[in-house]
Amino acid sequence: MYPTLTEQTQQSLGRPFQLLIDGAWSPAASGETLDVVNPADETVIARIPAGGSEDIDRAVMAARRAFEAGPWTKMTPGERSRLLWRIADLLEARQGEFAELETLDNGKPVTMSKWVDVPAAIAALRYWAGWCTKISGETRAVDMPGDYIAMTLREPVGVVGLITPWNFPLMSAVSKLGPALAAGCTVVLKPAEQTSLTALRLGELIVEAGTPAGVVNIVTGTGAVVGAALAEHDGVDKISFTGSTVVGKSLIGAARGNLKRLTLELGGKSPTIILPDADLEKAIVGAGTSIFHNSGQICVAGSRLYVARQHFDRVIEGLASFAAQFQLGNGLDPATTMGPLVSDKQQARVNAYIDGARASGASVIASPAVVDGKGYFVKPTIIHSVDQRAPVMQEEIFGPVLVATAVDDLDELAALANDSIYGLSASIWTKDISAAYKLARKVRAGTVTINSGSIAGPNIPFGGCKQSGWGRENGAEGIESFTELKTVITAL
Repeated sequence: MYPTLTEQTQQSLGRPFQLLIDGAWSPAASGETLDVVNPADETVIARIPAGGSEDIDRAVMAARRAFEAGPWTKMTPGERSRLLWRIADLLEARQGEFAELETLDNGKPVTMSKWVDVPAAIAALRYWAGWCTKISGETRAVDMPGDYIAMTLREPVGVVGLITPWNFPLMSAVSKLGPALAAGCTVVLKPAEQTSLTALRLGELIVEAGTPAGVVNIVTGTGAVVGAALAEHDGVDKISFTGSTVVGKSLIGAARGNLKRLTLELGGKSPTIILPDADLEKAIVGAGTSIFHNSGQICVAGSRLYVARQHFDRVIEGLASFAAQFQLGNGLDPATTMGPLVSDKQQARVNAYIDGARASGASVIASPAVVDGKGYFVKPTIIHSVDQRAPVMQEEIFGPVLVATAVDDLDELAALANDSIYGLSASIWTKDISAAYKLARKVRAGTVTINSGSIAGPNIPFGGCKQSGWGRENGAEGIESFTELKTVITAL
């Protein structure tokens, strides 16, 4: 089907994909499967198990045994560290295969998969490997008569359910698996049904590295069935979820049964702000990259643009030229710089927002890019002259669609940036660092970047406020979210 694929990738696609439960591979209990569709040409490239509640039960019980009675919690931090490092080494040795699987599954350009996604996953595994030996508590003073030693301990929270999205499948899986395993938890991973191939292939490396049975379990299937069963299961102590705000809200109710902990990394409608003194050439590239990178399928995408009116026309012209440079096509083609959206459903959703804006009288500038044949493609699109309350301005689109607004009163910028139910990130472009810091303090967002666009890493805390989620991933804050704090007081 794809003769240019490496032999390793062809072998992966040629064998059946199965569930990983208690260290063994098996089909779903129902025997049912889901088609894996390449979004670039709409062909079925593989089939994955359509798991169900019975499979989740088995996986959770296996994770519980591994946590309560298995060797995992008895392993030293150094042993866990070496295991994570071995997984990273195995992934590095198969970098080309994982890049191709990611591109086939998600649609993104293979150059991006090879030079961004897979290396970032490898680096993250090694980062979390280093954390295994650095989880510690504190001693505290006791303000009471007598002699005491009071100390705190960081202990693994237990069995955790990890639910990952489809926009960065491998990176998202690793960003949750790494800290969970480093903290000493056991896990059940539910990857997005649209993009499960690299998660399942990673499971093979996890087994190959010598991970004890039951420590990592992977159950594929739909969110409505498998995700819901995992979220509601009383044997799960914590859920870490990345996805839409709508689904995130449903997890709050699902967690009520046993009051399981929740980390929620949800939607965004992030503002990019270009102040009058900004370096416009850099700001245009930064704003364009923020929204068009990964076909706009990024939670922190700078989907709202606010520009001082005197520069508005120049910025729009620059962004239109920037958008026109993208080469849309099959991600396996090295010349492709923008792939398709992940599914026909997502393509229809994004196009509906564009059509709605056009029907309301907004100005719509679409890239002149042409894509022949099949595939779920959407051209880079810029929309302006839109009411602040319009759906394209207020709702997360999750596609290559930028909504731009000219601003007359710069004192209103913070209010405009905050006029959203979301608060994930924001970006400010200016040469006046004092003004940038003052504005950054007023903007309600988990991350604010200045003259840099989107910056991320496993050591940088990430998360949002308002309806962009609860808690933080990455860094010390990320690994602590997979622990419980215990206080021990001893009288001397």
